[in-house]
Amino acid sequence: MTGDPVLVADGLGKAFRVGKRRVPALDGVSLGIAAGAVTGLIGPDGAGKTTFMRLAAGLLRPDAGSIRVLGLDASRDALAVQAALGYMPQRFGLYEDLTVQENLDLYADLQGVPAALRAGRYAELMHMTGLAPFTARLAGRLSGGMKQKLGLACTLVRAPRLLLLDEPTVGVDPVSRRELWAIIDRLVRAEGMSVLLSTAYLDEAERCAEVVLLHEGRVLDQGPPGRQSARVAGRTWAVTAPGRRNRDLQAELAGLDGVVDALVQGEHVRLVTRAEHLPEAVAQRPGLLAQPTPARFEDGFIDLLRARGAAPAAPAAEAPAPTPPAGDGVVIEVAGLKRRFGDFWAVAGLDFQIRRGEIFGLLGANGAGKTTTFRMLCGLLPASAGQLRVAGLDLRHAAAAARARIGYMSQKFSLYGNLSVTQNLDFFARIYGLAGTARRARLAWALAEFELAGYADQLSADLPLGYKQRLALACALMHEPEILFLDEPTSGVDPLARREFWQRINGLARRGVTVLVTTHFMEEAEYCDRLAIMAAGRILALDDPAAIKARARSPEHPEPGMEDAFIRLVEASAEATP
Repeated sequence: MTGDPVLVADGLGKAFRVGKRRVPALDGVSLGIAAGAVTGLIGPDGAGKTTFMRLAAGLLRPDAGSIRVLGLDASRDALAVQAALGYMPQRFGLYEDLTVQENLDLYADLQGVPAALRAGRYAELMHMTGLAPFTARLAGRLSGGMKQKLGLACTLVRAPRLLLLDEPTVGVDPVSRRELWAIIDRLVRAEGMSVLLSTAYLDEAERCAEVVLLHEGRVLDQGPPGRQSARVAGRTWAVTAPGRRNRDLQAELAGLDGVVDALVQGEHVRLVTRAEHLPEAVAQRPGLLAQPTPARFEDGFIDLLRARGAAPAAPAAEAPAPTPPAGDGVVIEVAGLKRRFGDFWAVAGLDFQIRRGEIFGLLGANGAGKTTTFRMLCGLLPASAGQLRVAGLDLRHAAAAARARIGYMSQKFSLYGNLSVTQNLDFFARIYGLAGTARRARLAWALAEFELAGYADQLSADLPLGYKQRLALACALMHEPEILFLDEPTSGVDPLARREFWQRINGLARRGVTVLVTTHFMEEAEYCDRLAIMAAGRILALDDPAAIKARARSPEHPEPGMEDAFIRLVEASAEATP
């Protein structure tokens, strides 16, 4: 990091009007972003990260204070700022009916790149992103990870001095996420670019030179990521209980006196405690084994938010109900499942069974066929071949009857943005056949259980992402389904909201609800009883998390994590494919 800061905010304030309410997004933010390094912008949903990015890009005007970017006032000199920086928002505007090359040409035109400089820049970007073989492919036919890399290439057609990336790795698989970070590291190292990056993945924060922590529009802290892990040194533990499932143990420990955080991590439950010793409420429980474990950035982040009152500790869960035994009934049966789109086989022959009360994870790279599989299991898409039985019903003949017994939460927010929270809940209750007293009771339950009462009259489109997720899950549960399908439900959601979400899902599974979930957060896969890892429409591995990680063990990686195992399986499959 050298030279003057590339971005300086001084007393920055911005508010928006939502209905009749004035909602502050930033409140007196003052900070500086160093040149020639990656700075992370971290915070819960609604912290003000995207608003800050848009102000820095000259797309919004502040209500108070100032923001200078590359020596220019971002309000007065917005066009000059936009000509000097690159900005990739969360939903980058690719044109899906244009090819990769046509998207590059369009953005080169918009950014005024001289024709003589384009061929060399295109070749460099296509090599950097690995998209050189796909320049003639329509952008709409790319996988999620490839779309993100194309969006980044379009942003970089004219090499900027400062690059703003608003959650660039949301919704992409671990392989693509690693590739995107390799590109970012190269831009900083080889081109001296400065990068401001927001992310929901806190392991990515540890790759940044500095991290800015935002909450409710204010800066909680700014400094190297190691400062947050140092705050909780000596207060982090790996806890196990032989013979018990970790997600049940986590539910039991979360919210106990003296426990700041409890999270399933690999073969143990990771605890963050308030003091440098185990709380009595933990130490006195029979059968527990606890060992100190090194602190990490996420531990310090959660501890800081809860110490500042930004988020209450998770409440202690009710005593886990006995999990239905393995033989208590198969509720999903898949045999020889295939789905073809034209000449392309999106799903090329799947076989698996899921039992009542089981959490079953479906993992895979972008384009592996997970969402297509989900849509077939929900009766939303007919299979090209194979057999599907859900809740004892053959989906070829009784799809409508099966859908009445399942809940579905889609990959993208799919509720009605122009309806209020209450209107969405009421609509889905009616769709599921609830009426009269039963409907009113479920509406009251949803508003209370998901803490939505304060947003009851707000349009769902205006909700923070974490509350959109709560509303979507509440709508999926209005009719008390026995099977729940969750397609990347926590994509882009902050760590606090993810913890709350999984607490709810674990509670449902303990009560016998069967859960089928896809996720790109590899740590979330640890909550699953079993996992199927997919690539190119086929299952590469089907087993419990510990067994899948054991397959990736090697002298170089004696204790591989789930992300290590996933990447190794997917890359081995790609190498084996001619």
